[in-house]
Amino acid sequence: MITSDAIRQMLQESAETKLAAKGLADKIAAFAEWMRETYLHGGKVILFGNGGSLCDAAHIAGELVGRFKLQRRGLPAIALADPAILTAVGNDYDFSAVFARQVEAWATPGDLVVGISTSGKSPNVLAALLAARQRGARTVALTGTDGESTMAEAADLVLAAPSSNTSRIQECHITIGHIVCEIVEQSLEP
Repeated sequence: MITSDAIRQMLQESAETKLAAKGLADKIAAFAEWMRETYLHGGKVILFGNGGSLCDAAHIAGELVGRFKLQRRGLPAIALADPAILTAVGNDYDFSAVFARQVEAWATPGDLVVGISTSGKSPNVLAALLAARQRGARTVALTGTDGESTMAEAADLVLAAPSSNTSRIQECHITIGHIVCEIVEQSLEP
C-alpha cells in the first residue's frame, strides 16, 4: 500500500541531501567559473554519462544552448547522446570507448568536459575524462560519495553529491547543473 509517510520520507531525504550539498559551494563556484572562462575564450562544454546521467547531461546542455532564465545568445554545449555514434562505437570498439572516442573527435584545448557517474566507477566516463585531459581540456566529474576517489584520478574537479543513494545523487546533480547554468548565464550578460 502506498503511504503518504513514505513519500514524506523520500522528500525529506532529497531535501537533506541538497542541504548537505552546501558543503560543495566552493567547488560549484569553481565549476561555474571554469564554464564562464570556457565561454569567454570561445570554448565549448561537452557532457556525458550513462542512463539517467546521460539525460542529465542532455538537460544541462539544453539549458546552455537554449536558455535558462535570461534571453541571450546560445552557448555551445554538446551532450554525447547520438544513438548512431554510441551504438557504432560500442559495436566496432567497446562500450567503454563510446564517450572517449567522441571526446577525441570534439574536444579541443580550452573546452570544458563534464562526466557524470553516480557510482564514479563507469569505465566509459572515466576513459572519456582521461581522453579530455590528453586533448588539453579541463575536466569536471559529478558523482556520489562512493565515487569521489576514483573520479579524482580522472578529473581536475570532482563534485561528489553527499549521498550513496542513486536517486538522491541524481537529484543533487541536476540541482548543481541548474545553479551553474544560472550563475554562468548571469555572468555573461552584458
